[in-house]
Amino acid sequence: MRHVIALDVGGTGMKAALVGDDGELLHRARRATGRERGPDAVVEAILDFAAELRAYGAEHHGAPAVAAGVAVPGIVDEERGVAAYAANLGWRDVPLRALLTRRLGIPVALGHDVRTGGLAEGRIGAGRGADRFLFVPLGTGIAGAIGIDGRVEAGAHGFAGEIGHIVVRPSGTPCPCGQMGCLERYASASAVSEAWAAACGDPDADAADCAKAVESGDPNAVRVWQEAVDALADGLVTALTLLDPRTLIIGGGLAEAGEVLFQPLRDAVRRRVTFQKLPSIVPAALGDTAGCLGAGLLAQDLLDSTDLDPTDLPEVTA
Repeated sequence: MRHVIALDVGGTGMKAALVGDDGELLHRARRATGRERGPDAVVEAILDFAAELRAYGAEHHGAPAVAAGVAVPGIVDEERGVAAYAANLGWRDVPLRALLTRRLGIPVALGHDVRTGGLAEGRIGAGRGADRFLFVPLGTGIAGAIGIDGRVEAGAHGFAGEIGHIVVRPSGTPCPCGQMGCLERYASASAVSEAWAAACGDPDADAADCAKAVESGDPNAVRVWQEAVDALADGLVTALTLLDPRTLIIGGGLAEAGEVLFQPLRDAVRRRVTFQKLPSIVPAALGDTAGCLGAGLLAQDLLDSTDLDPTDLPEVTA
């Protein structure tokens, strides 16, 4: 059966799948990145894992994969296929697409992890059917993916969608990016965890604990939560003013709070819009599988754009 390799590389682990032409998940697997052994070891772990997946496909599905899609964190030059920078992996200018192509003997697409996850959410997840969407995961930081007619915009230099670095509180909390008052310093899951730990006096308290306290009516929790929601609404209104999305998809750890987040967020955004059209604000649907599913879509798009004949591929020893 014709299939592609989908690989989502995270800071500590990798999720992978073999995906058929019809989108069926034929095989799933996970591996550690081995980042404790250094950046070169992470690259080798990716190459070895991809080769294992190729061999599995050949053994169990009659032929090896015909393309691969890989999602990686950090700054990605998707046109050149280079992982330009990833602090949590110690990478700088890693030619990952070329290395994988050489190892596997198949075309490889490389994508930014959030944009790749956004591609999946837009096409087959919460944004299915929307011609314009914005995907915003609220995790350790805040990033974004701008969806336009079934694709995700990378921008001229690979920085499109970095909504977490919209300044929402001028002269506010310093951000590692060099600015002050960035959105992710107020509305990411890590920011809420930090604020709630300080407010409740428990250094181990996190954003999920804050959400539970909000549900129980704790006034300090309500204050911390509302400050985060207000900051998030300010950033989102700036984004929708510029992008005019039809659907706004919110994902990441903070979105797991469900309506504890979405009800006040919808209200806060609604209060702020004037001439702008209010988009549908919905939770992400694919969870932590979005990156892997999006990587599969990248690989399938590569096949569609190149019209590859698998018989023309070079022989490769896995």
